[in-house]
Amino acid sequence: MVPLRTPLVILATALPAAVLFFRGKHHVAAAFTPPVGPSRPTVRRPNHHGQHRPAAAKWHRRPSTTSAGGLTSLRLSSSSDIQARLKAQMAKLQERDRSSREISPDELDVLYEDEHIAVVNKPSGVLTVPGKESNPSLNKAVFERFGCESDRMDKMVVHRLGMDTSGIIVFARTNAALRGLNSLFRTRKVTRKYEALVCGHTSNDKGVIDLPLMRDFECPPYMRVSTEEHQRALLGLDPEKVGKKILESPKPSRTEYEVISREDLDGKDVTRLSLTSVSGRTHQLNVHCAAIGHPILGDGVYGYGGEASANGGLEESSLPEDRASEDLQKDITESFKGKLMCVHANSISFEHPTTRERLSFECPAPF
Repeated sequence: MVPLRTPLVILATALPAAVLFFRGKHHVAAAFTPPVGPSRPTVRRPNHHGQHRPAAAKWHRRPSTTSAGGLTSLRLSSSSDIQARLKAQMAKLQERDRSSREISPDELDVLYEDEHIAVVNKPSGVLTVPGKESNPSLNKAVFERFGCESDRMDKMVVHRLGMDTSGIIVFARTNAALRGLNSLFRTRKVTRKYEALVCGHTSNDKGVIDLPLMRDFECPPYMRVSTEEHQRALLGLDPEKVGKKILESPKPSRTEYEVISREDLDGKDVTRLSLTSVSGRTHQLNVHCAAIGHPILGDGVYGYGGEASANGGLEESSLPEDRASEDLQKDITESFKGKLMCVHANSISFEHPTTRERLSFECPAPF
């Protein structure tokens, strides 16, 4: 049987020349310019780390080695196996949600508010919404402080940030604002940027990560990069047992990144990136950063030794040459135990849902 080829195309552009590598339907695109952005006073950055690095044009995926059926690299699972793993992991996540920090209405860091919307800066360690168990959440504090036309706090929510992610969130206060904001997010007319610290030094100064995402049946309910063999492994699974989300088609997912600075954190190489989530998929930034070999610092799920599949679900041999070494990732993970994940939603821009005024908000990262 012919070995399955994992779908991926890597495009690397070294100005002024361009080199193309094609393999499948998907790609990573990278354009190279001199490093931009100042160093941060809290992180030492020796001069040699700030020097421009040559463009690397060798990002490509190798075909996976498979046997009959094409699934030797997978943990072959029955519907019952997946159901059991999902149930166990969901119990752990529910327990973790209970640790969400209580935040009072007076503690809110309000960036903007009018009769239709409220824009706030969410701290890390706080859930955006309370969930079924009514855990402490930002949503509850915003509702108690501002209220809303429907008198239902769930009708204020138009987008979310993970519990460990800090940054800007917009809430609706009127039904018209809720409809308008939902439409803006659905049609991708909201521009969101994030700042993150990732393991290692990226060789490219900016680029695009264009990798489709799917639910990871090996580590449910987390996400991973979708591959042909993993899609094939879903055939025959019982949707009543594994759930419909596991069986959903791959979601096209696009992340744009640009280097702010290459830094030294306690003697360890890290890169400060500006990330733009174009498609806004679940855990997209975490999976994409891990899939190019530069997981986000403090990411206990998709980072080194995390609960999800390593490297965003990709084989080590498929990662780009500039990936952070396993030793470096391990050292950073050990030194970062107990610290907050370094990803922050630092910028958002959109048209006001009722006044049509163009609004833009920025909030510096706490790390």
